[in-house]
Amino acid sequence: MDHSDTSAAAFFSRVIKLVLSFWAAEFFMTGGLWVVLGVNPVDYAPIKLVVSLVCVLITLMISHIVAMMRARNIAAQVFVSAVLSILASTVATTIDYHLFTYVKPAVGVDYTIENFCYTLFYGVSLFFGWSCFFIAYMYNLKVSAQERRLAISREEALTAKMQALYYQINPHFLFNTLNSIVGLIEEGASSQASRVVLSLSSFLRKTLEMDPLRDLALSEELALQSEYLAIEKERFSDRISVTLDIPQELRTALVPSLILQPLVENAVKHGLGRSSGDLKITISASQEEDRLQLSVDNVSDAGEVLPMVNRSGLGVGLANVEERVKARFPEGGSLIAGPVSPAHFRVTLTMPLRAPAADRLADAAINAAPAVTA
Repeated sequence: MDHSDTSAAAFFSRVIKLVLSFWAAEFFMTGGLWVVLGVNPVDYAPIKLVVSLVCVLITLMISHIVAMMRARNIAAQVFVSAVLSILASTVATTIDYHLFTYVKPAVGVDYTIENFCYTLFYGVSLFFGWSCFFIAYMYNLKVSAQERRLAISREEALTAKMQALYYQINPHFLFNTLNSIVGLIEEGASSQASRVVLSLSSFLRKTLEMDPLRDLALSEELALQSEYLAIEKERFSDRISVTLDIPQELRTALVPSLILQPLVENAVKHGLGRSSGDLKITISASQEEDRLQLSVDNVSDAGEVLPMVNRSGLGVGLANVEERVKARFPEGGSLIAGPVSPAHFRVTLTMPLRAPAADRLADAAINAAPAVTA
């Protein structure tokens, strides 16, 4: 039999329960009809019970045969079910006739050919009705199993995609940081370069050990970004100031791990790369109904005009984040990036606002984070 992702024993047990329920319902409905017609059902109950048990066995046999044909099309199953229903009803009606005529003639039923034919067609309708139900039931199990397998495949594909996007973050960050180290060495700041190497080692150890599919509290995510910004401040300590504007009630909101990393990198790289002046970075969070909005603003003291960034022109880091958030939240994730003013660039990330489990509260992470404000 087609157990469709369930064990054969469980499927067989379920079919037995359905068959018993079907014939029990028929037994009591017939008994009720006898009462309405003024016939004492007690006189007929023993014979009816025997016939019902025979029908249960025949129905199980029909179910087994139909299940053996599960690979064939539905039309063939229905045709075979119709033939089996006629044969099954003939057997059940014949047994019913002999029980009334020879085993318990005292009931006084005048079992004419008309009554025989009526019972025969009534039995055909019952067996064929069950067969159609059973075919639909098996088809439903098959469709449900396919949907589950498809959902699993989609989940596995999404997981693989999310992991691939996640693992693009560290190389991107690593290359930028190595460039900073090279810059410090070229400037003769060997002690600073050494501190950056140690900080980089600590940061990479934490991020590489992290589960790419594990969500973090916003406070934990910000703590990681504070470590990264501490690395950048080793090189640009006199030019970078960072402000965190995070409401207390949003610090425990869940976000994908390292989702802010490319946004902060983008602010540092483009904010300082296109200006010789100071740079102010602001990381903020806000709630819009059931949405969490995270923004990273970089404001340069210099007055140069920043080029417009269109949707098709996002850098590798921002495009990575946009793809990650849309893959994770198809109906509620977005990224918007562009200049607010000639010296002000903003990236805004939107996702569903999700609360953590009670044992994942991490309010203390912000307080424990390295200081990055100046």
